[in-house]
Amino acid sequence: MKNKFLKTTIVLLTLFQFNSLSAQLVLPQPSPKASVMQTVGLTEITIDYSSPAVKGRTIWGDLVPYDKVWRAGANSATKITFSKDVNIEGTEVPKGSYSILMIPGRSDWTIIFNKDASVSAEERKEDMDIVKILVKPFSAVATNNPLSERLTYTFSDFTNDMTTINMKWEKIHVSFKVTAATDKQSVENIDKAVNGTWGIYNNAARYYFDKKDNDKALGYVNQSIALSDQWFNNWVKAQIMAAKGMNEEAYTLAAHAKELGDKNPAGFFFKDQVEKALVDWAAYAPKAKKKGK
Repeated sequence: MKNKFLKTTIVLLTLFQFNSLSAQLVLPQPSPKASVMQTVGLTEITIDYSSPAVKGRTIWGDLVPYDKVWRAGANSATKITFSKDVNIEGTEVPKGSYSILMIPGRSDWTIIFNKDASVSAEERKEDMDIVKILVKPFSAVATNNPLSERLTYTFSDFTNDMTTINMKWEKIHVSFKVTAATDKQSVENIDKAVNGTWGIYNNAARYYFDKKDNDKALGYVNQSIALSDQWFNNWVKAQIMAAKGMNEEAYTLAAHAKELGDKNPAGFFFKDQVEKALVDWAAYAPKAKKKGK
């Protein structure tokens, strides 16, 4: 009786250990999850998808049929999220998450953005589509690019204002452009943030100076200096005046910026640039002008 009980116990323990080991077994997924994100100006764009492999199969017109809605990935919906409002190929799209679906064709593809971020190709409702665009696919072979074994999404040609999003798999690439309202958002942020501190006015001046709107930049930097006479806003104004061709004023402002900055060396983080400008603009120094008379 004891031996029988012992044998039963051993069998049960062995089964328990086998099941425990099986439960802990982790293997690579055929179509692993992937995510890619890019910041365009002030807008974050994130794409979440699953990445199937070619594995020697015929993809287009076989595994993925032509002229049928496809989830543009594997396992579940391909999701794209915009942190701010964007424009996709001419259509305004509010911030939020959407599913990407595609209809592959022999010559043209249709790319669809649906308001249901988790919708399947079979359950998609057309009245939930927010964008539908027709694009021309191109062959990786024709552009001397290697075959893409796994489906991937990438960002290319991105600036502060726009980016191109690419889907690559096997020999086919398809792309679409997303435009962000960066200038509008930046101006709105400046208008909201300009609350009377010299640093915010100075940052606004730097923004417009970078945009080559020197008159607007000058207006903001003058307000900054009026609030507090700092080396930084004097240096920003010096650059603006130099850009406007007012070199004597630029030199005088740079000299004043150096004088103020030298009083607080630890915070004078553009010291090298200011000193270089004083050398480059030395001909416009008041003393140099008097010697030339």
